[in-house]
Amino acid sequence: MPKLRILSLSLAVALAGCQAVDTTSGGAVGVERKQYMFSMLSTEQVNQMYAQSYQQKLSEASSKGVLEKSSPISKRIDGIARRLIAQVGVFRPDAAQWDWEVAVIDNDELNANCGPGGKIMFYTGLVEKLKLTDDEIAAVMGHEIAHALREHGREAMSKAYGVQMATQLGSAFGVGAGSLQLANMGVEYLMTLPNSRSNENEADLIGLELAARAGYNPNAAISLWQKMSAAGGSAPPEFMSTHPSSGSRIESLRNTVPKVMPLYEQTRR
Repeated sequence: MPKLRILSLSLAVALAGCQAVDTTSGGAVGVERKQYMFSMLSTEQVNQMYAQSYQQKLSEASSKGVLEKSSPISKRIDGIARRLIAQVGVFRPDAAQWDWEVAVIDNDELNANCGPGGKIMFYTGLVEKLKLTDDEIAAVMGHEIAHALREHGREAMSKAYGVQMATQLGSAFGVGAGSLQLANMGVEYLMTLPNSRSNENEADLIGLELAARAGYNPNAAISLWQKMSAAGGSAPPEFMSTHPSSGSRIESLRNTVPKVMPLYEQTRR
């Protein structure tokens, strides 16, 4: 059997393990993109792997004395997180049963994240340096929670696994190194980067709705990214970046605010 045919059959078998899934409902913001995940990387497996890494980070932070447990800022962030977490069932009911955790790290970095399974980590520098309001903290945290709800981490792992498998099969069947390099570059620019920007946009929109449903002003997402833009200084061109430029991001948020403002106003009433 010709090598090309064997390679094609092998790739077909590998791709058979890749499934199109709906991780979340669309919500008022209408995020409906299908995601492709390798079935061998289950939600539970990824959540468990990340939980172990998260606990290790907390242990390291605690040993260094930078894990905030009862400070005013940690109480503030924890309270905002609880209000947002109470809304996750709108997008995926099973997430309400996740083992959510919130950790605040005394660190000057402008950083926050929410990993698979609902493991939130927030750095004090983000709040203190940018002088964030509660509404702006909710915008950041809603965005990060949205990444977890959409399982963007598992999606990225599935893509990486697919690229690795294709590369290994290509090497096994004599595909030239130059062709492999070109294929990898194609994956990087035609698949990885656009989807990364897409993922960021999805997180922005879902985060906006989560914040609005939790009673936080969605307009704060605009002021948040204006502050982030001012703090970031010069940035790479959008085409080469895994994040949307601040200008396009703010425009997208501004266009979406009217969709979620009724939810915020209803909550306020």
